[in-house]
Amino acid sequence: MNSTIKKSMVKGLGIGIGLMFLSSFNHANAQVVDKGWKQLFNGKDINNFEQVGPGKHYVEDGTIRSHGGMGLLYWKGGKLSNCTIKVVYQMQKSNSNSGVFIRIPLEPREPWMPVFYGYEVQIDNHPETSNEDEYHVTGTLYSLTKPLAKPGKPGPEWNTMEITLDGPRTIVYVNGEKVTDYKEGDPTPERKFDFEPYHGIRPNAGWFGLQNHGDDDIVYFKEVAIKPLKKK
Repeated sequence: MNSTIKKSMVKGLGIGIGLMFLSSFNHANAQVVDKGWKQLFNGKDINNFEQVGPGKHYVEDGTIRSHGGMGLLYWKGGKLSNCTIKVVYQMQKSNSNSGVFIRIPLEPREPWMPVFYGYEVQIDNHPETSNEDEYHVTGTLYSLTKPLAKPGKPGPEWNTMEITLDGPRTIVYVNGEKVTDYKEGDPTPERKFDFEPYHGIRPNAGWFGLQNHGDDDIVYFKEVAIKPLKKK
């Protein structure tokens, strides 16, 4: 075996070992990233969810999509508390309207009880187009909290929203920036529209779901996950 062949074999072996190490490293990192998260959407079906109200949700290309509205797709697994809810979403248009409902006191049977008695974590980067103010922008508790930042990305970019339910405290991050930090009983502005939520204390534990606002406001969800908070 000549020296040229030997060098080629050694070089090839080195590349192979390097690729194996890189693959192992990436796999380990993926496990770390996913550690603690329970995926509620498997990318194939929405059997763990239930639709209430007009319209429907369905799965296409690994994402939850909707038609018609206004309705709500709620998770049937029970009430959530002391956890973080993560959704990864994309607006169909440059701007679309949807929301993640939390702290719903009763299992939904129609879409308006969650609107009035739960909280909607809003998805809408430009509420001014509907004659609404910044209390209705992405990441706020709809009509109740003023945004600490406005990091929502337009379609077709993907956004990551993390909603932490820590006892009576609700914290919302969008794309890594804190938008809301609200504790039950904090002051809120006066109710302006009849479709806004009623004021009052929400429960620490509640149902949650995804809104389908209508055919002109479609948002795709490719990840829905929860992770319990570490015990203090």
